[in-house]
Amino acid sequence: MEMNGIGVIELRDEILNGEITSVQATEYYLDRIRRYKYKNAVLEVFDDAIDRARAVDEEISAGAVLPLGGIPILIKDNIMYKGKICSNASKSLEHYKAQYNATVIDKLLSMGCVILGRTNMDEFAMGGSCENSAFGPCKNAHDNSRVSGGSSGGSAVAVALEMCAFALGSDTGGSVRQPASYNGVVGIKPTFGRVSRFGLTAYAGSLDTIGIFTRNVKDNAYIMSLIAGRDVHDPKTSEKHVPDYLSRITGNIKGKKIAIVKEVQELVSKTDYAGVYQEAIDYCQKYGAIVTKTSIPDFKSILPAYYTIAFAEGSSNLARIDGVRYGDRLGDRSISEVYTKTRSKLLGREVKRRIMLGNFVLSSEHYNSYYVKAKEIAEKVRAQFKQIFKNNDVIFMPTTYGEAFELGAKTADPLSMYIEDMFTVTANIVGVPSISVPIGKGKNNLPIGLQILGNHFEEEEVYNMADFVSQRGDWNE
Repeated sequence: MEMNGIGVIELRDEILNGEITSVQATEYYLDRIRRYKYKNAVLEVFDDAIDRARAVDEEISAGAVLPLGGIPILIKDNIMYKGKICSNASKSLEHYKAQYNATVIDKLLSMGCVILGRTNMDEFAMGGSCENSAFGPCKNAHDNSRVSGGSSGGSAVAVALEMCAFALGSDTGGSVRQPASYNGVVGIKPTFGRVSRFGLTAYAGSLDTIGIFTRNVKDNAYIMSLIAGRDVHDPKTSEKHVPDYLSRITGNIKGKKIAIVKEVQELVSKTDYAGVYQEAIDYCQKYGAIVTKTSIPDFKSILPAYYTIAFAEGSSNLARIDGVRYGDRLGDRSISEVYTKTRSKLLGREVKRRIMLGNFVLSSEHYNSYYVKAKEIAEKVRAQFKQIFKNNDVIFMPTTYGEAFELGAKTADPLSMYIEDMFTVTANIVGVPSISVPIGKGKNNLPIGLQILGNHFEEEEVYNMADFVSQRGDWNE
């Protein structure tokens, strides 16, 4: 059976037309998962996947027209699927089974998806390399000596190596876009409030989003239209109409205004990859886009503000992982012993680091100096973005500083790891949609991504520009 390179929309059509069954597609992807087991991208394959595919085939045979009929997918290990383990790649939740479905899971199941299993990640989504998983690091799709990116590294690698048709991840500061860049796939973080987070394990509530990994932009746009929308279970979701994003991809960018940020360009100019990003800008300009120059005066304050907010909210959310309310338990002589042993033994080093830093900035003597100040910076940056989008359609930035770095290269220096998020955290602080799309390869022949940011709830502009950029045929030559 030949399915190499097949996209979501094409596979859906073939299943609905009877050219292939969901069972056959599921078996194909399960074989790919087994073949690439050494990548450690998939933590568990669900034992009912084939049964689910068989049931969907029966529905289709009976005349059901399902928007994602029979499509096999993978989900990040922090998204609830009732009755399945949702460990967040942590020893503390190694045996925890979800008690309900996330809203996105309910939607995907109702549309005919087959969920194959759960993907590896940085523990509790705290990391940028997928090396912080309690179950071992996930390796880059193209180089076993390199990181996959994080925290949604397993989902990115699975899509890159065709272990599924598409995958879900979560993005708090770049956790979809960064691994998408490192593995050469498409990854989007939608507008905050566009997709329900009900059933997503919370890291930082004011920053978290659920995102999508695909191998092309059109598939991504199609899926986004199906999972976005208001959800009564998530009060932060918007009531704004969800467009048919696929139909908004026109193949034309003439007259569209692309903003280039001075502070970003200054950083990029010091890297070996400046030419790759400039080629993408020149390409769009050649076909009628208008390139403008702008400034984000507080750009260099965004990263520390982001981490202050994320650590604070993360420490608060993880207070419940104590051996009493959730997860496994160590110790039994006293409640103090349970708390101490459970959190010290079952939580990883990076998670404990972020909890301690979060508790520090939330303490009474530091709250105003750190957390409140970080929130003020976030508001200033939002105002600056609002001004930029008055006269521009999208903003171009690198997704990362370049290619995936080597496994272990930054684990001893957390600050250097945090700096890798310099370009991605901005979209989370501001709440705007942002997509990473492959634009070439670096000196080590590994993928590099371009990040395209749009205004709030204007995913259609992001998708249209991303699809145009992706149509250039020689990016990977």
